[in-house]
Amino acid sequence: MGANLIRLRAVLTAHHLTHGVRELAIFVWLGAVLAVAALAGVSWAAGFGAVAHLLVSPAWSWLGIAVAAEVVAYVGYIAAYREVARVERGPRLRIPHAAALVASGFGVFIPRGGFAADFEALELAGCERRDAQSRVLGLGALEWAALAPAACAAAIVLLVRGSRIGDGMTLPWAIAVPLGFAAALVALRWRGRIGSAWWKQPVAHGLEALSVLRRLGSGRHGVGALAGMTLYYAAEIFALWACLRIFAGHAPSIPAVLIGYATGYALTRRSLPLAGAGAVEALMPFALLWVNVPLAQAVLAVLFYRVVNLWIPLIPALAGLHTVRRRHGDEMLRRSAEELLSG
Repeated sequence: MGANLIRLRAVLTAHHLTHGVRELAIFVWLGAVLAVAALAGVSWAAGFGAVAHLLVSPAWSWLGIAVAAEVVAYVGYIAAYREVARVERGPRLRIPHAAALVASGFGVFIPRGGFAADFEALELAGCERRDAQSRVLGLGALEWAALAPAACAAAIVLLVRGSRIGDGMTLPWAIAVPLGFAAALVALRWRGRIGSAWWKQPVAHGLEALSVLRRLGSGRHGVGALAGMTLYYAAEIFALWACLRIFAGHAPSIPAVLIGYATGYALTRRSLPLAGAGAVEALMPFALLWVNVPLAQAVLAVLFYRVVNLWIPLIPALAGLHTVRRRHGDEMLRRSAEELLSG
């Protein structure tokens, strides 16, 4: 038993480029099981009959539109990724290389999440360890810098319109986002006084992410990075909207869908283990329910949204993994051997 636990821990913490076909298949299978189990549970809550009834006459043409939107989303993320990597004389990633890193980082086969893969990839691309960590933290901060203001604006629109959506969904976004940005600016001024105690490390990491975001904004790469990330989220939210349109029979409220999307991703997809398989399927339908989308519609919309943004992209994710492994595999194996010898 102990040996099996040690082996499991070794597999989970190992560099994703070292995983063989068997490990990749296990992680994909685990992601599928988690996703199916979550959707089955939410379908039970919605009522299997209500869910099945919506499958009688869906508008399937919107599914193709959702797929096209997802392609646009990847284009936006690749653009943002390259700009974050290049800030302050960082590595200049060619588009095919950046596309491979982005696609593989969204794969369901990475148990530690795409940001862990990004950190290792940037380190292999020539960044110092601390610099690679800073860029990954900055990429995460950039995601929220693009999404949070949009959610704040959507919440304000809904409040002004007198929407029937509960204040518990709108007021936090309308109030907390401006306060959060103000607090972040103040905290940056005190960054140098953060010590090295273990409990201060999450605060220090957060401030490091904000610092990278500030440096990105003051440089020539900032506009491209923010534009790319904004395009990514606009296309992602439109893909979810299109999947709702398949079963709703009418155009859902865009501000409401935006709030539901932002709430459903308590953590961004790239930061979640296994690309959020199971977690997103469990939370997103209820987030949409809280913005007045019927739960039966929400569960089917999330099902097809995840087909579009997780399972269909598994093919380019595996191709991207092959490309990254071919480019960096030898260097990664050399470093792993050196770490084992030094340990």
